[in-house]
Parts: sequence; structure tokens; C-alpha cells
Amino acid sequence: MTIRIHNTLTRRKEEFVPLDPERVTVYACGPTVYNYAHIGNARPAVIFDLLHRVLARRYPKVIYARNITDVDDKINAAAAEQGVDIDVITQRFAAIYHEDMAALGVARPTVEPRATDHIDDIIAMIEKLIGRGFAYAAEGHVLFNVESFDDYGKLSKRDMRELIAGARVDVAPYKKHPGDFVLWKPSSDDQPGWDSPWGRGRPGWHIECSAMSAKHLGEVIDIHAGGQDLVFPHHENEIAQSRCAHGTDTFARYWMHNGFVTVEKRKMSKSLGNTLIVHELLKNWPGEVLRYVLLSAHYRQPLDWSEKALEQAQATLDRLYGLLRDHPPADDGDADDAVIAALEDDLNTPTALAEVNRLARKLASAGDEASPRLAASLRASAGLLGLLQEAPAAWFASRQAEVDVDESEVEELIRQRNQARADRDFATADRIRDELSERGIVLKDGPEGTTWEVATQ
Repeated sequence: MTIRIHNTLTRRKEEFVPLDPERVTVYACGPTVYNYAHIGNARPAVIFDLLHRVLARRYPKVIYARNITDVDDKINAAAAEQGVDIDVITQRFAAIYHEDMAALGVARPTVEPRATDHIDDIIAMIEKLIGRGFAYAAEGHVLFNVESFDDYGKLSKRDMRELIAGARVDVAPYKKHPGDFVLWKPSSDDQPGWDSPWGRGRPGWHIECSAMSAKHLGEVIDIHAGGQDLVFPHHENEIAQSRCAHGTDTFARYWMHNGFVTVEKRKMSKSLGNTLIVHELLKNWPGEVLRYVLLSAHYRQPLDWSEKALEQAQATLDRLYGLLRDHPPADDGDADDAVIAALEDDLNTPTALAEVNRLARKLASAGDEASPRLAASLRASAGLLGLLQEAPAAWFASRQAEVDVDESEVEELIRQRNQARADRDFATADRIRDELSERGIVLKDGPEGTTWEVATQ
């Protein structure tokens, strides 16, 4: 069995064959840390965390780099508005990003380079591009000459006229071609800047990723990943400047892009007021619930976010945790082959989740002898997806805390209900059940008595 990946560059699914099986390299574009991450930002973090998990099963060493953009015009604007240095903004929101992603089960990447730590690497790369005739300095700027690179546009499959229109570039008088993009730009006295051969300034966005990728992964990498919105211009420009700087025929051998997130079938936007902030969502929903929803659609397809999807994910996770509580797993277990096969087939998470739920149904009807082994397989299979990461007791304890449950009061109401049923006072018994239901408590009557658990939100 092999891993297969849909390659944006070729527009087809291909067998993944790393350049060096002993050192697999993956680069994913990370956050620009000037504000809270929204759920659209969380999708690539979760998806490519999963990619890292899947690759790590097969290969002894996977170097996964996910950068932090900590110098950017949006960061500058936020810092100026608050009257602080950009480091104050970037340190704060990088820490919040890490906290929020950890709540979603996203592990730290192998390496997390920051743009401001790589200014010397960026300047050196720009000097190479100028020396090789692919870039030019003009009025304190350095620009990449898109006409010097014959393959420009192959990733996004657009011709030069479409690319220029899509870029919405300002046609500055110092540009040789309207599509030329900035590698370095001048900084005013009140903007962050670094000394360079072209004067005090700061890097353009695109060159940052190329320099950091080369520094930590090499001139040619296995997989480059990011959101669909980055295909053009960001990734197109990365290819151009990386290949031209290093003189290679390839920059990334496979390209993976995740689809957009919509909210109730509408595109997220500030103007519509439907931008969902992860930090706020985590106040009302467990991180695993958010992760489950983010994995519920195939990563290349659009994902529609809704309250109903959250409720369904919560109910599913409650059921799965309930099974592990009632059927304690054996100490060790292996992920199910069908789950692995689905994930190795271009991260087919809908199929993988369906297989996890198949395992759960099998466990629910298993005998005592088979249940520890099945439960261990369920836990390991879900674990590969980054789910069922808590002990069942901790999961349900946190759920009880969410609805402010007084356990002794619940037990007393159950005792009263049982007495009412024994007295055939079914009206009272039903009233107690309904009262508990309204408070988020679900009763389950069985041969050994009545148990209860917290319902979904």
C-alpha cells in the first residue's frame, strides 16, 4: 500500500515517492500573526497536521516546517494603531495561535521559522536573483521580473494576462512589467526595517517562504501545502523565485491545497459579520468537536460550517467516548487497516471517519472477550485522526462542567423518578426526565438501572 496525493501542479492523484525516504520534507504556509485565527485559518493547520501524522507512520524522519509571518503590512498597521512595536503584536498572537491550535489537537511542526529571524537569508536569496538576471532594483525596491521565467503560471494554469488581472497589482512606474512582484521594499522611519544593499527596508511576503523553506528543508522539497487561495500569487511566485535562485527544475515535487470554509453556505467575510474566530468557538465547544467538523469534508472540497454540524460532531464524540468508557481498551492497539487506507488515499477523511464509526458499531455489539481489542483499535484509529485523545472520564467531566451539573442533585432526581415509576406515577417520572433533559442531562434505562450523561449542546 502506498500514499497517494492529489498534486495541484499536475491536477491528478499521484503515488507519493519522496526524494529521500530517510528525510521527507513538507512545508506549509502558516499564520500571519496580527489577529486571532478564524476557522478558515484552522483548516490547513488541522489538515496538514494530519498529513504529518500519516507520513510519519511510513517514514522514519519527516521534517514538517510551518512558518510564522511576523513582518507584514497588516502587522505594521496593528502595531501603529496600538502604539507598540511589532514584536508586541506578533508575540501575543503567535502565543494565542499556538494555544488555539493545540486545543484542536494540532501538534507543533518539526520546525517553525519566523520571517524576522531569516532576514539575512532573504537578502542573500534576493542578491542571487539579481545576479542571475531574474530580479532588478528600482527606487529602493527589488522586483522579480516575471517575463524572465518561462514557466511562470504553470501551477495556477493561467496565462500572463489572467495572472496580471488576478494579482490586482498596482502598476508602479518603476516596474518593467505590470506582473513583476516585490522582493524587497523600502521602510519609512516609523516602519520596521533592516539594512540591505538597497537601503533600509523589509522583505516582500513571497520571498520569506522561499528563503525559510530553503534554509530548513533544502532547495527542492517533497510537499508544499497551503490554502487554495495561495495558489496565486503566493505559491506561483514562490516557485519562480526559488527555482531561479537555485537553478533547479523543481521547487516542490507535490503541491497540496485545501478548499475554503463557508458559514451556512456563505463565504466568510468581515462585511457579512460571519467570520468565526477559533478563540471564541473554543469557549463553547471542545477543541475535538471543531477538529471533527474540519475533518468531516475532504480537504480539497469546500467545507460548510454550521451549528448543526457542530452538534452532530459533539453527539458522535460523546457516543465514541461513551463506548470507550463502557468498553475499556486493551493497553496496545493498532489503527484499523481501512482507516489507514482511507487516509493514505489523499487524506480521505470522510471515509476514514465512516470507518471509525463502523468500528464503533462493531464494538457496541462485541462480546466481552473481543471488546478490549476492538476498543484499542477504535482508540488508535481515531487517534491517527487526532480524535479520542482524552480519557473518557475527563471528556465527560468537562462536558458536565459545561452545563454546570450538580451530580448529587441529578442522582436524587433519578431516585425520585425511579420511585415514581415503581409507584406507576408515570406523569411524575416523565416530568423529571423532561426537566433533566432541559438541563442537558440524558437518562439511559438499562437492566442494571438508570445511568446518565451530558447531552450535546
